[in-house]
Amino acid sequence: MPFRHPDRSHDLVARIEYEVRERLEEAVDYVCLEALVRERRARGLAPPAADSADDRRAYTEEVMALLRLLRRELTGALGVEAQRKAEAAGAAPGDEQAGQIAVQVLMARTLPDYWQRFEAVSADYLAGRRAEGRPSAAFSGRERGSLLGRLFGGR
Repeated sequence: MPFRHPDRSHDLVARIEYEVRERLEEAVDYVCLEALVRERRARGLAPPAADSADDRRAYTEEVMALLRLLRRELTGALGVEAQRKAEAAGAAPGDEQAGQIAVQVLMARTLPDYWQRFEAVSADYLAGRRAEGRPSAAFSGRERGSLLGRLFGGR
């Protein structure tokens, strides 16, 4: 009997969604943590600390800013039906961040060039940080493992 990951459904659609969500969360982690680390470095401050509530709050603000930007920039590329689904996914009751991630998962599964668009928006986001006196960073989107998880001891 083949080994099955306990967190994954046997349903192919659910497995695909899980994999897309995981990759998306890792990519968002990378971009936002990179923005935070480089900003702190440019200001001569210590790297973010796992036990700092202020650092966690700053990271969460970066995540929400990037997710909102992605949603604004990419929604227009969706068809009418996919836009309705994205609106419903983002308006679901509960955690706003989870809703924004759900919208991005839907977009990643719908748009054939989603990851190229993600990289372009991410590069603009990081470049905008440079324009605000924050440093810019290149994003490859190919790093594996959650940087947030390594930093804050989760995932």
